[in-house]
Amino acid sequence: MIELQGLTKHYGDKLAVDGLTCTVRPGIVTGFLGPNGAGKSTTMRMMLDLDRPTAGTVLIDGKHYRQLRDPLRAVGALLDAKAMHGGRSAYNHLLCLAQSNGLPRSRVGEVLDTVGLTSVAKKRSKGFSMGMGQRLGIAGALLGDPRILMFDEPVNGLDPEGIHWIRNLMKNLASEGRTVFVSSHLMSEMALTADHLVVIGQGRLLADTSMAGFIAQNSRSYVRLRSPDHERLLDALSTTGVTAVTGVDGTLEVDGTGAAELGELAARHGIVLHELSPQRASLEEAFMQLTAESVEYHAHSGTGPRPDSGPVADSRPVPGQPPGAGGWGADWRKKGS
Repeated sequence: MIELQGLTKHYGDKLAVDGLTCTVRPGIVTGFLGPNGAGKSTTMRMMLDLDRPTAGTVLIDGKHYRQLRDPLRAVGALLDAKAMHGGRSAYNHLLCLAQSNGLPRSRVGEVLDTVGLTSVAKKRSKGFSMGMGQRLGIAGALLGDPRILMFDEPVNGLDPEGIHWIRNLMKNLASEGRTVFVSSHLMSEMALTADHLVVIGQGRLLADTSMAGFIAQNSRSYVRLRSPDHERLLDALSTTGVTAVTGVDGTLEVDGTGAAELGELAARHGIVLHELSPQRASLEEAFMQLTAESVEYHAHSGTGPRPDSGPVADSRPVPGQPPGAGGWGADWRKKGS
């Protein structure tokens, strides 16, 4: 279990993490979400004592990370898949980790097999693709067979088979009673993997709830109905006290009444339905709704000037500077936007 209590981090005048308090429990996959710049990576680094909090504390099974006698046996983490010596083979990279933590050599072969890198175990990691580097980083996290696992963007660079594999791996680890904490920007994947969500924005806790609860609390759920007897259906709903709103495509949208109840109502009135479908927001839609006011970096579509941007700067490259150094980009940087 991981406990965060009033965790705060300042970098000069920048408040990266602001009084974060939550508990990451064993037996489930906990997703860690937030916009870019929300403080996710800083939080994970403080969990591992890579950064020291300005205030507050993090406890790993009741202890600070630095107090753990066998850290790799307690916590396995993938924060940066490139954090390895490129001149070492995959096998030797893991062997160094194993020997420095008192782990048996046999464990190296086991985790290489788990992540599918046995055939390239003797190859230098500097020649690895991004996906292979991710697998090697995951192997390092698994090396000590830890009770707690932390992954930051674990599916980066993985192909569909690899994404399916890491998803099932995290679920299996959680089913064994381990604590699994994973940060990712891939909402569709997180929706398939996580049971619980911790969401932060601008360093502050925005949500700490189940996946289903998060979507329900931050989105609209309704039932959509479509019938060739549109007016009769509308009248039948109205006479039973059900309020329906006509959508732009002519369908009816009903809040607060279940699909089964609506289907039975239509059947009693002999009304044919061509569609009866519960509509529920995706995790991405719920996330966007909750974090709309916490996004630090806003992009804008189109290539023309924004209404408040004033004249467009000359887009021609500036002599002696790389492409993109001049023009609008240079003007933007000068303004400190």
